[in-house]
Amino acid sequence: MASRIYSRLSSLPSLSNKKIFDTSIQSVRNAATMSAFDLQHKTPVQRKVIAIPKAQYGGRHTVTMLPGGGIGPELMNYVKEIFRVGGVPVDFELVQIDPKSDSNEDLEYAITSIRRNGVALKGNIETGSLDTTVISRNVALRNELDLYVNVLTCKSYPGIVARQKDINICIVRQNTEGEYAMLEHESATGVVETMKVVTKDNSERVARFAFEYAKRNNRKKITIVHKANIMKLSDGLFLEIARNVGKEYPDIQTNDMIIDNCCMQLVSNPHQFDVMIMTNLYGTIVSNVICGLVGGAGLLSGRNYGDHYAIFEPGTRNTGTAIAGKNIANPIAMLNAAVDMLEHLGHQTHADLLSGAINQTVNVDKIHTPDLGGSASSTDVVQNIIKIILESTKTMKWTRH
Repeated sequence: MASRIYSRLSSLPSLSNKKIFDTSIQSVRNAATMSAFDLQHKTPVQRKVIAIPKAQYGGRHTVTMLPGGGIGPELMNYVKEIFRVGGVPVDFELVQIDPKSDSNEDLEYAITSIRRNGVALKGNIETGSLDTTVISRNVALRNELDLYVNVLTCKSYPGIVARQKDINICIVRQNTEGEYAMLEHESATGVVETMKVVTKDNSERVARFAFEYAKRNNRKKITIVHKANIMKLSDGLFLEIARNVGKEYPDIQTNDMIIDNCCMQLVSNPHQFDVMIMTNLYGTIVSNVICGLVGGAGLLSGRNYGDHYAIFEPGTRNTGTAIAGKNIANPIAMLNAAVDMLEHLGHQTHADLLSGAINQTVNVDKIHTPDLGGSASSTDVVQNIIKIILESTKTMKWTRH
């Protein structure tokens, strides 16, 4: 580990190599005691960029909130109310992005806010303009902040009737390349070409993230999903890099599967999968398939990580425009994203409190919105979670750290 860090830093001119080396080694030694948020800000070994100091004041964190479109604003209101009741030490900086705007000013401000705060909670942001100069808001956020990996933990809820039971799969998805590179052009009238970008460096760090994640979380198997039988160069490179990284982890079983067969296997026998690693577009498809198996789009959350920043959001990235304002949207996915965010910031007590209230509401009290076959409203779910949190905090003994 030490030799790798030294070789990465040896080319920097401003400080002596030894000083940088000593500082980096100390950062690595301290990493075991840091929260994930601190880890990103204090051990940026992947990219030689100066991180903006994190926004933390008196033990509280400031987080960028991007409601997005559709059901996003109402779900964010639920999050803020639950955080208020639970005394969560997080303040939100609300940033609105106009989906109909032909300007990128809102997007640029959102990116600046996330760079300042380090963390964001977001809904899905529509890009209503068809102007080719107006880039996808969601893709641009991930690319500009170099959020190179998306993690989706797909775990069954015992209290929900679903097509499959006892699923526990983690999807690790490359987040900034592939077909989402947004490189398209019309080479001749009526002929449009799009470029699929796969690079060695990004493939390697996503693969290494997946294997390190599996190692830390006692996962035993990683499946590499690809279409290298057809896209021999692009998917072939991704497959080759992932296999090579896998050789460094002999305790983790590694196999690979073609994307179309993978989708069939997920539906027929999902229990064969543990951790899955794939490129960007395949991740979109597989994530939605698994969400459908465990109960739908309203349950699971997604985590986007880079070296310095993190964004938390519902797992399937759907806006839910058709049900906006009807008080029937399932708030669980956004609340699970809030739990992920609290864990990342190091607020484990509050994360456990909210997670426990969600589990009791879904699995024990079985208060389900219509998408899960129930008749409860969004506010019914939220009020039950608030009631559980209030009951739990009556007997809690808070300690100051």
